[in-house]
Amino acid sequence: MFNKNITIEQIQQWNKNTIANQLGIEYVEIGEDFITAKMPVDHRTHQPFGLLHGGASVVLAETLGSVASFLTLAPNSGQQAVGLEINANHIRGVKSGWVYGTATPMHIGRSTQIWEIKITNEEGKLVCVSRLTMAIISAY
Repeated sequence: MFNKNITIEQIQQWNKNTIANQLGIEYVEIGEDFITAKMPVDHRTHQPFGLLHGGASVVLAETLGSVASFLTLAPNSGQQAVGLEINANHIRGVKSGWVYGTATPMHIGRSTQIWEIKITNEEGKLVCVSRLTMAIISAY
C-alpha cells in the first residue's frame, strides 16, 4: 500500500524545521498499512498542569496521518495530500515518558482519505483517538 522505497530515516529527515521536530516526534515503524511514531511527554508537550497537551496529541496524529497519506501516493504523480479535517478524543492523561501513535487507513479514495490514529502510553493504554480526513490535490 505504501511507497516501498521510502525509509524511516528519510521520513525522519522530513521533520527538519517543522513542528514535529520541535516536539521531538520520531518515527519507529512502517508496516504494510500503518505507520508508528513516538513523542516525548516533557516540557515541550506539557500543558500548564504538567499533563500532555491535547494539541500536542493532535500534532502527532496529523503528522502521522499526513505522512501515511503521502506514502500512498504514486511517486511523481503530481499529487499532494493535505489535511481537510481532524478530530480527537482525549481519553487519559500522561505526565511523562513517551506516547506512541499509529495511523491506519479507514478509507483510501482518489480524492479523499480517512485515517484513524490511536495514541497510547508506554503501557499500551489508550490516551487519544483521532480521525483525520485528507484531501488529495494536484501539486501543480
